[in-house]
Amino acid sequence: MNALLDTISLVLILLGALLCLTAAIGLLRFHDVPTRLHAATKPQVLGLIIICLAVALSARSWPVVAFLAAVVMVQLATAPLSAHMVGRAAHRNGTIDAGSLYVDELAESRETPPAAGG
Repeated sequence: MNALLDTISLVLILLGALLCLTAAIGLLRFHDVPTRLHAATKPQVLGLIIICLAVALSARSWPVVAFLAAVVMVQLATAPLSAHMVGRAAHRNGTIDAGSLYVDELAESRETPPAAGG
């Protein structure tokens, strides 16, 4: 049974590392901010979750599982928030091509600065 769990954890670590590698390649290859944000958040978070699951299977200890659950929860809470803030800052700076957006919900905020009161 231990050999089977170790093999499963090895496969999961390799799969998680492959997802993290695709996230890194996406950051290098994609050309604009929204696609880079997708590459930075989605496969990276899933890769981390899979790696944490593999470590939990390998360690077979409840304190380790509790610690890894906290790590996953923090990652799930911070990755979308940071991606949202980076995307909003890129929109305000004008580094996002407005023609490539299907819906631009922040177009009004570009016309009136947030501190202008109007």
